[in-house]
Amino acid sequence: MGRILITGAGGFIGGFIVEEALRRGWETWAGVRKSTARTYLTDDRIHFIDLDYADSGRLVEQLSALKSDGIYWDCIVHNLGVTKCLDTNDFDRVNTEYVKCFSNALIATEMVPRQFILMSSLGAWGAGDEKSFAPIRLTDIPSPETRYGKSKLAAEQYLRSLPSFPYVIMRPTGVYGPREKDYFLMMKSIARGVDFAAGYRPQQLTFIYVKDLVQVIFKAIERGVTRRSYFVSEGRAYTADEFRSLVARELNKRFVVPVRVPLFVLKVICSVAEWGARLTGKASTLNRDKYRIMKQRNWICDIEPLRTELGFEPAYDLEKGVKESIVWYKENGWL
Repeated sequence: MGRILITGAGGFIGGFIVEEALRRGWETWAGVRKSTARTYLTDDRIHFIDLDYADSGRLVEQLSALKSDGIYWDCIVHNLGVTKCLDTNDFDRVNTEYVKCFSNALIATEMVPRQFILMSSLGAWGAGDEKSFAPIRLTDIPSPETRYGKSKLAAEQYLRSLPSFPYVIMRPTGVYGPREKDYFLMMKSIARGVDFAAGYRPQQLTFIYVKDLVQVIFKAIERGVTRRSYFVSEGRAYTADEFRSLVARELNKRFVVPVRVPLFVLKVICSVAEWGARLTGKASTLNRDKYRIMKQRNWICDIEPLRTELGFEPAYDLEKGVKESIVWYKENGWL
């Protein structure tokens, strides 16, 4: 196999990438900070490393030391990033500047891997057409509305500007599965008999189960693709009502009250939550950036390149993924 580094390994998606890399026989390095919980990173085969992406000089020193010891990575999955923060400048600092610093340090030390897989987001492309509901395509001009999406797009653009740099960009839609916390909050609300939805206009939601997303990553590695970008989803869209029904069925919840929150009310709630987060010093799931995501009506994206170039077909539709997720949440005392 070879040697692989997964940054952001302590996060929801990162932990699953590490598990799959180990299962496939890779010498697996997990990039985590010393302060990061390692609850799901307990395998003795994992090599841990804490790289300083904020200090280019220090990072070059760290990589040079590894190189002198004969350590290099055949593949890097850069899964490090922030989706919510108290200071919105942190989106640019972590999601963009860290990528620039890391890629430059790899070039400076001549440690560029065969593939550098960047975990980006469908949010980097912005809203889809909300009249025709045509799928978002790779040929569309990106126009992200969120600070998060803009920071991810800036990172993508920088990697694409580097001559011959072997990037592979993954833009998943909503990722869910065991250990995930945002969709879990929605499931928890449904378990209590209430489901909140944003706005009254039709909304088309798309999802990708975390294990399917991980398979996409390793299919890209197997195929050896470089300088390519992909949207990643299950391949079909769902309404908020369909999501609620699937969750309620798995929870054996007969009656769930659907509550439609007008967008102008949701905007106020998100703004107040963001203000409150600054007072408490703890980032809130609800904020103005999240509002821009929730108001988007069209999350459909074209995954044909995944099928034709990587041979990907999802093993999980939403029903199967929700079922497996809820089983895990129950077994682990979350629900």
